Amino acid sequence: MRLTRKVINILNNYKSDNPGVRANLARILMHGKLGGTGRLIILPVDQGFEHGPARSFAVNPEAYDPEYHFNLAIDAGLSAFAAPLGLIETCASSYAGQIPLILKINSSNSLSRNSDAPTQAITGSISEAIRLGCSAIGFTIYPGSDESLNMISEIQELAAEAKSHGLAVVVWSYPRGGNITKEGETAVDIVSYAAHMAALIGAHIIKVKPPTEFLEDTNAKKVYVDNKIPISTLRDRIKNVVESCFQGKRIVIFSGGSAKNTEGLLNEIREIYEGGGFGSIIGRNSFQRPKKEALVLLSQIIDIYKGK
Repeated sequence: MRLTRKVINILNNYKSDNPGVRANLARILMHGKLGGTGRLIILPVDQGFEHGPARSFAVNPEAYDPEYHFNLAIDAGLSAFAAPLGLIETCASSYAGQIPLILKINSSNSLSRNSDAPTQAITGSISEAIRLGCSAIGFTIYPGSDESLNMISEIQELAAEAKSHGLAVVVWSYPRGGNITKEGETAVDIVSYAAHMAALIGAHIIKVKPPTEFLEDTNAKKVYVDNKIPISTLRDRIKNVVESCFQGKRIVIFSGGSAKNTEGLLNEIREIYEGGGFGSIIGRNSFQRPKKEALVLLSQIIDIYKGK
């Protein structure tokens, strides 16, 4: 497999990493229908942990089966598949080598009461990621939470271990808790700040939510206004988030969020593409649809990221 110039340019931003990490990043960037383009689409299936099985899979009962998700990611030609330990364990051997895997090593659940101090439990390990043939680990932090400093300390230690074994590190950076308002969780200034924190922690791939035009922090709002930073369109806001990650020298991808109609999702993807986002991580918006419909949708998203 010869790397494309676009992938080489991205890997050049990770020169301090060892060959194992760079090889696993290359596997993700070169895999699937977007392989070599510098863009990527990941299927994440951790929603059963976060929201419960009924809310996640009942609308499409086939999705209760872990094999359904492996097949969906492979058949759609996606870049990687991310999930917690138990789900990956069910099928990792059967599908070994067919798609890069990301082991999500911490998780929360909607039964917990932790609105001011949301946090996640460690639910996987570096050794298990290696045993299952994963290319990367995934970890969520909640900037703004009263527990955020502990979470940042946890991922710093786990990331150092992962990198020493050649695994890439993907960080879900979702502001919430503490003094952050619900509207502020997706405010452009807060999302950019959260993405920047993930870059500073040492994440190779950063996942955030698409930002809204709202500005949460009073001091940040003054800076945006005084410097005339454009944020009126999603394209502008995506550019601002990417710029916040070392001027685009870190891979930043955006979540699909809760299920939405096809037109709304595709319009959002176009804005992400035009704003310089590296790709999307699409879960419920794909696997909550019948497989044929999901494959059509994912093919349309792939075409957008190919510039069609």
